[in-house]
Amino acid sequence: MPEPRILLVDDEESMIRFLSIMLGKEGYEIRAVTSGKEALREMQQWRPDVVISDIKMPEMDGLQLLTGMKAIDPGIPVILLTAYASQETAIEAVNKGAFHYLIKQARNDEIKMVVRNALSMRRVRSENQKLRRQLKDDSSLESIIGTSEAMQMIFGIVRKIACSDSTVLISGESGTGKELVARAIHYTSNRADKPFVGINCGALPENLLESELFGHVKGSFTGAVRDKDGLFRVAEEGTIFLDEVGEVSPALQVKLLRALQEREFLPVGGTSPVKVDVRVLAATNRDLEEEVARGTFRPDLYYRLNVIPVAVPPLRERRDDIPLLVKHTLDKLAERHGMPAKSISKEAMEVLCDYDWPGNVRELENVLERTVLLEDREVLTADSFPDKLLMRQRSAAASLFEGTPRATLEDLEKEYLIKVLDSVSWQKKKASNILGINASTLYRKIQRYGLEPAREPSHSR
Repeated sequence: MPEPRILLVDDEESMIRFLSIMLGKEGYEIRAVTSGKEALREMQQWRPDVVISDIKMPEMDGLQLLTGMKAIDPGIPVILLTAYASQETAIEAVNKGAFHYLIKQARNDEIKMVVRNALSMRRVRSENQKLRRQLKDDSSLESIIGTSEAMQMIFGIVRKIACSDSTVLISGESGTGKELVARAIHYTSNRADKPFVGINCGALPENLLESELFGHVKGSFTGAVRDKDGLFRVAEEGTIFLDEVGEVSPALQVKLLRALQEREFLPVGGTSPVKVDVRVLAATNRDLEEEVARGTFRPDLYYRLNVIPVAVPPLRERRDDIPLLVKHTLDKLAERHGMPAKSISKEAMEVLCDYDWPGNVRELENVLERTVLLEDREVLTADSFPDKLLMRQRSAAASLFEGTPRATLEDLEKEYLIKVLDSVSWQKKKASNILGINASTLYRKIQRYGLEPAREPSHSR
C-alpha cells in the first residue's frame, strides 16, 4: 500500500522545513511548494491525500487556494495554518470546506492528530465512493444475466423508461430478479446519484409498515420517543421500491394511493402533510388483476401502480440463459469463497437446463452454492446435484421407454409431446414453456405428428 501523500504550501521556508521533517518521520510522502499556483499544478499532477496550506500568502491566499483545490477534488481534506488566529477567518475557512484550522504555534502532537484524522476521513470517503461505484455497477443492466429474447425485451423496456418519472409495476414469480430490474431502472435514470430505498411490504405488520413508509411523530404510539422519517422521506429525489406490494392491507392501500396521486403523505400521528419528490417502483408475485376482481386490492391503486408494466419471465421460460447464469454464478462463488472456479460437465449442464426451477434464479444460485461448497471435485457432474433435479429426467425416460423397447426417436418425441400437452390440458403456450421451445415450433410438431387431444367418451342415455 503506498504511503499517504501530503502537499505542503507555505511561502516561509522555515515552516516548510519544519513540517517536512516532522511529518516525514511519520512515514508520509511529502512534497512542498511556496505558492498557490504551484500547489494547484501539483494537485492535478501528483494527487495528494491531504493539503496543508498557510492562509497568508502573496498572489493567492489560502482561502483562494482552498476554493481551487475543491474545484479539482471536492473530497480533498485541506488544513489551513495561520500565525494569528481570527474567529472570522476560521468561520470562513470552515464554510468554504476546510477540514481544520490551526495556528502555527500548535503542538506537534496536535498537528499529527489532525493529519491522521484528515487521512482517515479521506480513506473512508474513498471507500464509500468505491462501494457506491460497485453498487451502481452491480445494479446496472449488465448485472442482469440473459441473452434470451424475453430478457432482451426487458432490457429494451428498461432503457426506454429509465429516465422518465413514471411509476413501474414489475411482476413475476419469486426469485426471478424483480429487485434487480428495479435497481437497473434507478441506476440508469436521472436519479442514479440519489437514494434507492427498498422495502418488502409483506414482511411487516400493517401498523409497523405504515410507520416505515411514512414515518411518525413523537408520542403517536407507545415507543415513539422521537420523530422518525419514513422511507418516502428518506428516498427524497430518488426512488422507493415497494416489493410485494400486493401484500399491503386495504387500509394502508388508501394511504399509499394518496402518496402516489398527490406525492404527499401524513406521518403516523401527524397533522401536516409532507410533500415528497420520489419515483415509485413496485413489484409483486401476485396477479393483481385477479386480486382486484376478488376485491382484495383497490382498482384505483392498481391503475396508479400499473402505469408501465414489466413482466419478468420465470427461468423455465428462458432456459437458453441457464448456461450463462451457471457460469456467472460459479465465477461469483469462487471469488466470494476465495477458491478456484469449478467447471461443469455437459451432462450436468443438461440436468440444470432440464429442471423447471420453481424458485427461479434464486433457487439456481442456492443449489450451485450448496453444490460448490460440498463437492470436492473440480468438475461438477450430474450426480453432484440434489436428487430432485434428476427425477424429472429419470421419470421422463422411464415413462417413454416403458412398453416400447424398439421405439424410434420420433416415437419417443411424439409420446413425450402428448404427455406434456395432456398435463396442461393442451394449453400450447404452457406446453411450449415446459418443453423449452417456441410456440411456433410446437405447432409444427403437432401438425407433423397429427397430434390432437384425446376425446372424452360419449355416454348414451
